[in-house]
Amino acid sequence: MKDYNWKAFEKRVLIDAKLEDIYDAWTKSIELEKWFLKKAIFNNIASGEKVSVQENISAEVNYLWTWYAQNHSESGKVLKTNSKDYLEFTFTGNCIVKITLSPFNSKTMVTLVQEDIPDNDESRLNIRLGCAFGWTFYLLNLKSHLEGGIDLRNKEDGLINVINN
Repeated sequence: MKDYNWKAFEKRVLIDAKLEDIYDAWTKSIELEKWFLKKAIFNNIASGEKVSVQENISAEVNYLWTWYAQNHSESGKVLKTNSKDYLEFTFTGNCIVKITLSPFNSKTMVTLVQEDIPDNDESRLNIRLGCAFGWTFYLLNLKSHLEGGIDLRNKEDGLINVINN
């Protein structure tokens, strides 16, 4: 396993939905809460004001995210957006997550890259393997939500160690 890339990974999913709808699903609190988070709060760094749940976020906002059925929240910073097909944010400390949306035939390819993962045993287990597992589920849940309206997340507090957490 010496040649295994512990510092980054890529996940892709093809979704039968408009690129604009997928971009909104990543950049509006109200949409993130339909497939990914229990609560998504964004605050403008310069003004400190909360971003409206109906508004697309832009770069230079902080976030506080909370998940269902997990006693876990994550805070970070949105680094880049282009109001169309790209988003970049910090995640799990100093890791960077990049979301790229690309037309593919009449569908949209969603590519997620997480990089700058620290190279130590704890990060290999919790970030490299843990996040890769988590992002796989949430990307499939995004597809399920947008294509069929079905949210696969476990929302039962206290129920842990299931694949849809």
